[in-house]
Amino acid sequence: MTKLKISSAEMVANARARIEEVETAALISMVNDPNVVIIDIRDVRERQRSGFIPGSIHMPRGMIEFWVDPDSPYYKDIFGQEDKKFVFHCASGWRSALTTATLQDMGFDAAHLKEGFSTWEKQGGPVEFPEKKS
Repeated sequence: MTKLKISSAEMVANARARIEEVETAALISMVNDPNVVIIDIRDVRERQRSGFIPGSIHMPRGMIEFWVDPDSPYYKDIFGQEDKKFVFHCASGWRSALTTATLQDMGFDAAHLKEGFSTWEKQGGPVEFPEKKS
């Protein structure tokens, strides 16, 4: 096996060193703030299994850069809202750290949930589940 130039753990650590990380308790206090947009980048199966933050917007990781870029044919208007705080989250904070760092490199201001959804419910964060399909 070829040795990697940088490990995924190093990439996450490098990202975390230069982005805004929001603690779970802090985001819980912001969950109903109309100026905060919480973006859930987890896979749809993760949301089905673990639930999701009420009011969060589901946008799986794979297309984020294209959805944020106003010059992309995949651009989503939600990212054009000024004076909003965008907080991305995944399960453990790894994918969202990389996502936030990439968006920061693109010139998009965002933060991420430091420990991800893994500590959300344990710290009293509200959780909803998708409706079961009949």
